[in-house]
Amino acid sequence: MNPFEYYKTLGIDEGTFDLGEKTEKALAERFAKIDRTAELCQLKAIAAMQKNRVSAECFEASTGYGYNDLGRDTLEAVYADVFHTESALVRAQITCGTHALAIAMAANVRPGDEILSPVGKPYDTLEQVIGITPAKGSLAEYGITYRQVELLPDNTFDYDGIRAAINEKTRLIEIQRSKGYLTRPTFSVEQIGELISFIKGIKPDVICMVDNCYGEFVEEIEPSDVGADLTVGSLIKNPGGGLAPIGGYIAGKKELIDQCAYRLTCPGLGAEVGASLGVSRSFYQGLFLAPTVVASALKGAIFAANIYEPLGFSCIPNATEERHDIIQAITLGTPERVIAFCRGIQAGSPVDSYVTPEPWAMPGYHSDVIMAAGTFFQGASVELSADGPIEPPYAVYFQGGLTWAHAKFGILMSYQKLKEAGLLP
Repeated sequence: MNPFEYYKTLGIDEGTFDLGEKTEKALAERFAKIDRTAELCQLKAIAAMQKNRVSAECFEASTGYGYNDLGRDTLEAVYADVFHTESALVRAQITCGTHALAIAMAANVRPGDEILSPVGKPYDTLEQVIGITPAKGSLAEYGITYRQVELLPDNTFDYDGIRAAINEKTRLIEIQRSKGYLTRPTFSVEQIGELISFIKGIKPDVICMVDNCYGEFVEEIEPSDVGADLTVGSLIKNPGGGLAPIGGYIAGKKELIDQCAYRLTCPGLGAEVGASLGVSRSFYQGLFLAPTVVASALKGAIFAANIYEPLGFSCIPNATEERHDIIQAITLGTPERVIAFCRGIQAGSPVDSYVTPEPWAMPGYHSDVIMAAGTFFQGASVELSADGPIEPPYAVYFQGGLTWAHAKFGILMSYQKLKEAGLLP
């Protein structure tokens, strides 16, 4: 059958199909470069698994206390080797990326300490964790203060401002790699390394923690390779490879990871407890597949920018820039376009394709948010998904795609829905 006939049965018209074919052909060279990075990251994962003698026994479930869980302990050694760190905590008990970040911060600061963000405002869901927005149990309630240094107008680091902000109370630096619901660029690993080097030159004993969500395996190296003391992320994003049903990771210096383990469970027990409950196989296999899945998501993000930027929509990153995470921000300018875009992504999903997403007051966000995610695991944003706050400048954030073919189809479906609604320029 002609390829267009398949797309036609799924609601894509010939004009949209032809636009997709033309765009994909023009991106062949960039896609080949992405595949090479995925190849190198794949070899890194294989090397770590072989070094730590991953065996079929590692996939067995533990229950109860989870003492002597071979699979759990070996997986953490694998993660430490992949991220080139002394230790790692990789657990199903870590419910999401925000939870992992909250653990890492709360475990390693004490009353009277201060957390500093040198990259401006953190992701919305961290506002209540830190206490920027008052919340029960926030770090602010424990006497931990917070300050941030805004980026310069050109979105570079304000080194003078950072130097002035670091003081005797500064204990932990929180560096968010990805943009969140902002329209700033994502930082490269090289940029993060330069920032950490600058900060350590001012206060060598300060803890530099990088929120690595959406960035794993996009580049050949990770923030932990350039001086990050803690690198933190979610398993239902990049490193879970679409197979991890839950979980998060924290990789870094052993003494800091030990503190995280005591915070996750309780003092005196730490990493010794925490049953794997049968998810170990998914965690291992997800990590194994992650470089290929991330490559597919990257291709989808680049494809999206090359579809929407020629129409006059601002894209961050733009159609030609290098990528440092899997997120594509597209400023659509109106709430109607944001909603139509997300409905197109939902319509292109294998799960719940018949559902119509609507904006709603999602917990942890300060405005109504629309989310499109017909995913196999709830909230798994390494799968094809799109979301955005219904507020100016009305930007949508697209990410994921377990396969390139699905990412391509989803973007074409978003375009098709905008076209049918008469919302294209």
